[in-house]
Amino acid sequence: MNQTDKKKDVIIVGTGIAGSLIAKLLTDHVFDTEKGKMIHRLDAKKPENIRELSVLMFEAGLQAGIELDSVSSMTNYTEYIRTFYTEAAKVPNSPYPKLKPAPSPNILDMEKIAPPFPDKKGYLVQFGPMPFASDAIRVGGGTTLHWLGTTPRMLPNDFRLTKKYGIEINKPDSTEKAPIDWPIDYETLKPYYEMAEFEIGVSGDVSKQEYPISESREQYYGDYVFPMEEIPQSYMDHKIMNGLVGTSVTLNSEEIPLLMVPSPQGRNSIPNPKYGKTKIIKAETQSSGYKLVLDRSEKVEYKALGSVWNPYMGERCEGNASCVPICPVQAKYNALKTLKKALYKMNEKENLKRHPYLEIKAQSVAYRLSVDPADQDKISKVHVRRYVSKDKTDFVEEVINTSDSIVILAANAFENPKILLNSKYTVIEKGQKVEKTAANRSDQVGRNLMDHMVMLTWGLFPEPVYPYRGPGSTTNISSFRDGNFRSDFSAWISPLDNWGWSWPAFSPGSDLSAFLKDGLFGAELKEALATRLSRQVLFHFEIEQLPNPNNRVTINDQYMDPLGIPRPVIHYELTEYEKKAMQQAKLASDQMFKKLGIEDCTKYTEKDKNTFLYDKVRYSYNGAGHIVGTHRMGSNPDDSVTNSYCKAWDHPNLYVVGAGNMTTLGTSNPTLTLSAFTIRSVESILADLETQLKK
Repeated sequence: MNQTDKKKDVIIVGTGIAGSLIAKLLTDHVFDTEKGKMIHRLDAKKPENIRELSVLMFEAGLQAGIELDSVSSMTNYTEYIRTFYTEAAKVPNSPYPKLKPAPSPNILDMEKIAPPFPDKKGYLVQFGPMPFASDAIRVGGGTTLHWLGTTPRMLPNDFRLTKKYGIEINKPDSTEKAPIDWPIDYETLKPYYEMAEFEIGVSGDVSKQEYPISESREQYYGDYVFPMEEIPQSYMDHKIMNGLVGTSVTLNSEEIPLLMVPSPQGRNSIPNPKYGKTKIIKAETQSSGYKLVLDRSEKVEYKALGSVWNPYMGERCEGNASCVPICPVQAKYNALKTLKKALYKMNEKENLKRHPYLEIKAQSVAYRLSVDPADQDKISKVHVRRYVSKDKTDFVEEVINTSDSIVILAANAFENPKILLNSKYTVIEKGQKVEKTAANRSDQVGRNLMDHMVMLTWGLFPEPVYPYRGPGSTTNISSFRDGNFRSDFSAWISPLDNWGWSWPAFSPGSDLSAFLKDGLFGAELKEALATRLSRQVLFHFEIEQLPNPNNRVTINDQYMDPLGIPRPVIHYELTEYEKKAMQQAKLASDQMFKKLGIEDCTKYTEKDKNTFLYDKVRYSYNGAGHIVGTHRMGSNPDDSVTNSYCKAWDHPNLYVVGAGNMTTLGTSNPTLTLSAFTIRSVESILADLETQLKK
């Protein structure tokens, strides 16, 4: 066992977007010993008064994934692309290394569950009664490598479902009801949304964002434009919009106007001249601590950030249509771009130089925390297993002393709770030994696992609309993101997908196979394929799931991974609230298909892995990859894991950040929102660092 005694100011577990944002923002700041304050390094005037922050990051993925010098990063990413080309199933994880010592959940591993027997085929152990249908990837940069890149903000009512609609959920193992409102509101998060949109590099047109909300566009966005101009909507989008504009659908006897919105996206287009110069996120000192602001620097024109290895590659989206699982030119944002900003800083000659105070250790699986026996509140150690090869299970045990460090868990919503649940400690209460779990006074660690239920409907447009071009989705129907119906069933957002039937029906391969079986060949086959493929339309309903304490991640010593670390054990089901929303979404789809003259080819069968009957009608769902909710933030340590700054209630030197903090899911892709509140958490981290460094 290696005992690592060299002290670090901050230990971060995970190099996905949450960990990379924190690393970047912390390394942008230094401690001014004369002022006793954290300041942005650009404001540091006297080098002799500057104390750099020492940061250590752990990444479960391979060393190659975090080598961010130009040659190594290009070589590694090219290998991802080559793997993607050769994989038969182009699923989200297909381009990335399959690690025996650090496996990832993969949708190809998911099977139907026959209770009481679990599905143990993949990394997740699924007890059901329904399968959890989303995956994630353990790789440098995290799951942003294969996200779609869509970046809508949450709506104001998403933060206040109890206050607005009276929605409450059961407390764990109880019939007593509990509210589900966030401890922060949209107005609080709005400036951090702007910071996240700057860091990601969001393309979009504020003037075209229409939502079913009572707030005006000016109230919602303020005097604001996105950093880059809108990604053009596809030809298919325009044909659908032309057929639906000015119309509505009827649900529960209510007429709902159809609003079709160009989706904000984390991919490069043309920098918006109205956005102005590039900016920096910096901390300003206030009486209550620190406040991050988006400083209006006037030094450099705003530019799209290209690939990690070449800033001139990927400056514009090329429409490769492979956003999930990989953008071949890195025009789509991924967290490696932010991680590189943390790892390389400008020197006095304005050249990039490796930052000596940030260390990243790859092939390092953090699996347990220790609580100081002399101070039961403080996290005193992080336990790590460092493996030697992607194909072998040999490892070196490391223990990192964190008694004088801030510890930040920034892994995904499976891994963060798994680490906490594996971190047992004993205290003496009233003369008796009591076993506890780290950060789990509330019994909320691992609970409230959520995802968007993706219901797909597909059909043939009456004329060619030419899918399979451009980003995966450029338009969404926002009409169902909010409304009084939320008292009765879930809200949803409806992206229009540019991928034809590839997701539900494995097109175009399945079309070719079907026509060959029909005996078509040569020009006749070519004509049949051109006619069908050019008319394929896919509608996509991302249905909000409410927090449910029984939907959870647990651990069990019966189910261990190759390193001897507990695997995530999943208990998961849908409620009446979500099932009714799928019924209503299909009714909405039927009405829209009829208005557009689309021949409905949707089929849900008993053979589908994720399927159920509701009102004697079959529905099937997919996962959106939006894994959230397993360490929720809140206002009270009795019903949440962290406060609104993602600081654990139970431990003064522990932060738990990422999508798991989300109290509810809303109707937006979660990456932008988790980025916003992660940026906000840095204000609290800086305040804690000031206290720590003044000792």
